Amino acid sequence: MPPAPLPPLGQRPEILRMEGVNKTFRGNVVALNGMTLGVGQGDFISLLGPSGCGKSTALRLIAGLMQPTTGRIRWTEAQSQGDLGVVFQEPTLMPWATVAQNVWLPFRLRGESYASVRDRVEEVLKLVGLEKFRAAYPRELSGGMKMRVSIARAMVTRPKLILMDEPFAALDEITRFKLNNDLLEMKAAIGCTVIFVTHSVFESVFLSDRIVVMAARPGRVSAELTVDAPYPRHEDFRTSAEYAARCRAASDALHTAMELAA
Repeated sequence: MPPAPLPPLGQRPEILRMEGVNKTFRGNVVALNGMTLGVGQGDFISLLGPSGCGKSTALRLIAGLMQPTTGRIRWTEAQSQGDLGVVFQEPTLMPWATVAQNVWLPFRLRGESYASVRDRVEEVLKLVGLEKFRAAYPRELSGGMKMRVSIARAMVTRPKLILMDEPFAALDEITRFKLNNDLLEMKAAIGCTVIFVTHSVFESVFLSDRIVVMAARPGRVSAELTVDAPYPRHEDFRTSAEYAARCRAASDALHTAMELAA
């Protein structure tokens, strides 16, 4: 059954809130300062900013991989296993395991046999277009295909929230555009929320309904832009005057954020 249509931005129930979050590393390096961000159910949020502005740190804090120095991160509901998926910049696949076995990993860690979740694995492999490569090994795949496996592994449990840390940064432009398109289709299919780290203005506008622009030294939110163009988005949006105007607005906001960090 497809997910229910999303309410308009601003009317979606909040699933997560960062409240005045600060993160200081050893040597008094301030990675984040007073970051406050509400995440609505079904949002696609891009964290856009220069290197060193704390985008990846914010993602790791949300994932629970580190704790804030001060402030708090509050979930509106108790979280269970499988509610959170993470995709890193590198696919981080197990080289000795097949595509299907790599996608099965989250269930395996929970003690669930492959046979018991075979249908779920097959479903998500079909969603990412890799059903014919289920028995292939990572060494036999292109960079884009490896990233599809990583995304499939993050989505196979149908998580409420997926965190993505520059997953397409190392890919060529054609592959990146294709995976942007595919990512939106996959998100629509499972109805999840996405927080996506990127340096790319163009990628953030195409994918997101909210762009959070961050300034560095210390890392903080500089501006938030809304992209209320309807989904699904295809090449007609990417080549439209509206897209170009929104990219200019995001680029202006990014330049302002970089000036704040200077």
